[in-house]
Amino acid sequence: MQRKKILAAGVSAVALSAGGWATILITSASASGATKSLALIQGTKADDFYISMGCGAQAEAKKLGYSMNVQGPTDFSAPEQIPIVNAITAQHPAAVLIAPTDTQALIAPMQAMKSAGIKVVQVDTSVTNTSIAVSSVTSNNLLGGEKAAQSLAGLIGNKGTVVVMNEQPGVSTTDARVKGFIQEMKSSYKNIKVLSTQYVGDSPTKAAQTIDSLLVANPGLNGVFATNVLVAEGVDTGLNNAGKKGKVKIVGYDADPEQIHDLKAGIVQSLIAQEPYLEGVDGVEQAVNSLTGKPVTKSIQTPLVSITLANLSKETKYVYQSKC
Repeated sequence: MQRKKILAAGVSAVALSAGGWATILITSASASGATKSLALIQGTKADDFYISMGCGAQAEAKKLGYSMNVQGPTDFSAPEQIPIVNAITAQHPAAVLIAPTDTQALIAPMQAMKSAGIKVVQVDTSVTNTSIAVSSVTSNNLLGGEKAAQSLAGLIGNKGTVVVMNEQPGVSTTDARVKGFIQEMKSSYKNIKVLSTQYVGDSPTKAAQTIDSLLVANPGLNGVFATNVLVAEGVDTGLNNAGKKGKVKIVGYDADPEQIHDLKAGIVQSLIAQEPYLEGVDGVEQAVNSLTGKPVTKSIQTPLVSITLANLSKETKYVYQSKC
């Protein structure tokens, strides 16, 4: 779609956020040379994954001659994100890099954004309607779930009882991680029982309380797969408080500084780490390409790796940043 004439002089984008996919807004410069501005709406400002993504986006924006405004919500929530998407659409930026917080609830506001002539790039998460975004950038979360299953199975000797602790259903990334984990367990590890998935929101406190209740109901619990940073932090805390440090094995997802500390302390035994900095770089690059007529890659998968104490020193680029 052609950019609306109201933007001919260039518009400063404002980034707000609400959790899930990161959102980068980009207003391209006009022929008269107006300042080009970009904005990133993080999934949640409390998550080092999105802080790292913002660092990558800011660096790439500066490299390409764009300014970058990064903001984020306190909670990962579609009700929080939708008003932000609507407000940004009303501002008519040239392009938006968005991390949808729900696979269904964000379709309508994102479609409205596209209909307004705004280029849309998804980062980290996605909606089920694949026609909206010009590009989607994420890691292979299904594979990440499989890697988590393999790692946890090895930690508990290929037998026992495990549980998945997830934030909420309806988030593309974590849904894929859970699916990959369960599929791999069922197909490859017949002596491992997988309990019903527990949903605890993006709340370390609730995750800690839930794991405490699970230990009471299942005293023989051997392992936990925590699907994101905040859930893993809560599981770490709950097991440590229950005196189960190292006895119940944990495979976490993501690798923020606190999780790396827990890995070194023996509370967590393995982390499936993504490369959010690169997602931010790739997202800005595809958004700018879509604005400047360069080729755009429809789908990009960034690397991930399983980190343990044994290989930590070799995988430092996958450790997330708390600040740029």
